[in-house]
Amino acid sequence: MTGLLPTPTLTRRQPLVDRLGRVHTYLRVSVTDRCNFRCVYCMPPEGLNWQPREDLLTYEEIGRLVGVFAEMGVQKVRLTGGEPTVRSDIEALIAQIASCKGILDLAMTTNGHTLARLAPRLARAGLNRINVSLDTLRPERFGRVTRGGQLTRVLEGIEAARQAGITPIKINVVLMKDENDDELFELVEYFAQWAQDTELRFIEYMPFGKRRHGTVPSHSLRDRLSQQYTLCAQPQHGTSAGPASTWTLAENSLKVGFISPLSEHFCATCNRLRLMCDGHLRTCLAHDDTPSLRDLLRSGATDHALEDAIRAMVYAKPDGHDAQINGGTHFEGVMTRIGG
Repeated sequence: MTGLLPTPTLTRRQPLVDRLGRVHTYLRVSVTDRCNFRCVYCMPPEGLNWQPREDLLTYEEIGRLVGVFAEMGVQKVRLTGGEPTVRSDIEALIAQIASCKGILDLAMTTNGHTLARLAPRLARAGLNRINVSLDTLRPERFGRVTRGGQLTRVLEGIEAARQAGITPIKINVVLMKDENDDELFELVEYFAQWAQDTELRFIEYMPFGKRRHGTVPSHSLRDRLSQQYTLCAQPQHGTSAGPASTWTLAENSLKVGFISPLSEHFCATCNRLRLMCDGHLRTCLAHDDTPSLRDLLRSGATDHALEDAIRAMVYAKPDGHDAQINGGTHFEGVMTRIGG
């Protein structure tokens, strides 16, 4: 972004609204770009150069920014990465955000590899909910997709989160054409055992930089499921609802969600902002062109100055993206630094 568009005249503490009238109540915070997995759809084979630690926001800086966002009506925060649990003492940040006035829901997205050990501590710190990324139930395939992960550790972590009371648990699955999309029914049958507190969500593969895998459209998954199950659509609740369209399978009561950024664009109702680990506020997942809030923080900006900058960035939020199942414009940047 070469410059910030002027924001309309606003009284402080009004909702955080862009020029299309979208009200933003949901902030995703990437705490690190580092990860203990090397998932094939997230990183190129040659790997990535991690950002210098001094470029990352400190916990104190994240806490202060979350407080400013909360003053403008943000109620829901999700911690992401990279892998958020690889950052030391992550429960200290969780406790800080959980105590922030105005934050009603604090969640985390994790690969689950260290969750068996950490779940009790995360729960005590104030984590409300958790999403676990899990793309296959076959150990050998899991190792290939994650380039070294252990399926048993992730499954143990999911159970540890359940025992610690961090529920509901959402399982995030990226199905890729001719790679793991043959496991649709295996995944449903496995997680139906815990239908009372588990939601299985299928996320369309999104190409960052260039397309390395095939996207499986959500409607094709629903069509396949409808051959064996009765799908009952669930209503969305309020402005804080996420991007998933959710269905319940009548035969086993499992909730199944579909996040369809390519085949069923939901940009018109997007209420999400992404604070990247280096302090850049990404107002649209597809576009990497906003200035750094970290630099403002470290130059001594007041909370009012931070609010003015945030409002200007959000007001200039793009209408949406042009990524398609086949073709269109690829998403900009690196997924591990954005937080998805």
